[in-house]
Amino acid sequence: MTFRIHRATERQTIVFALSGELNTEHADRVLADVLSGETDDRIVLDLKDVTLVDRAAVQLLARLEGRGIRIVNFPDYVRSWIEAERRLTQAEDKEPTA
Repeated sequence: MTFRIHRATERQTIVFALSGELNTEHADRVLADVLSGETDDRIVLDLKDVTLVDRAAVQLLARLEGRGIRIVNFPDYVRSWIEAERRLTQAEDKEPTA
């Protein structure tokens, strides 16, 4: 399955429409190649045409939301998974280190 990213500008907002399977390889590409140099508060990721996500992709989405990037048009299970990853990360951050 291919993965595509389409960039458009709408009312001073940069919309990245993602399509296909968002997996570890593609998550790295989104972060490194596409989002570098953009202003986070102006970015929207549209996942309407994403057909599958893996854990690395969900972890990326959680981090991006934490940076202020809006994510739209995704199934409820992805929202639940993002929230679970966020809680897990917060719990790991609170654990004392040896």
